[in-house]
Amino acid sequence: MNKVINTDKAPKAIGPYSQAILAGNTLYISGQIPINPATGQIVEGGIKEQTEQVMQNIKAILDEAGYTFADVVKSTCLLSTMDNFGAMNEVYGKYYPQNSPARAAYAVQKLPMGVMVEIETIAVK
Repeated sequence: MNKVINTDKAPKAIGPYSQAILAGNTLYISGQIPINPATGQIVEGGIKEQTEQVMQNIKAILDEAGYTFADVVKSTCLLSTMDNFGAMNEVYGKYYPQNSPARAAYAVQKLPMGVMVEIETIAVK
């Protein structure tokens, strides 16, 4: 049986999807964008600030489900331009100091609400 994971410490879904679904021992976290859950607004600043907020949103969902970044096995990073790859990678890497998960990173034409980065995550215990 699948379990919906929701927390007020991460942004509410902006469409017909859940923040995360726990299926067995696998946690599927929907793509997170840099919305500050306290204000409901996109964080100010550039790609580093946006990536930091995305990672904090992911952390809040992992925490709610009883997982940590050490449980993450796969991430998919969507960027508004590959010019932001290095700066995104710098912030992202702080959350995975060792045993980094598998990952893909793509530049896409447009992201929701005009953000610079969206990251989806899969974690397994």
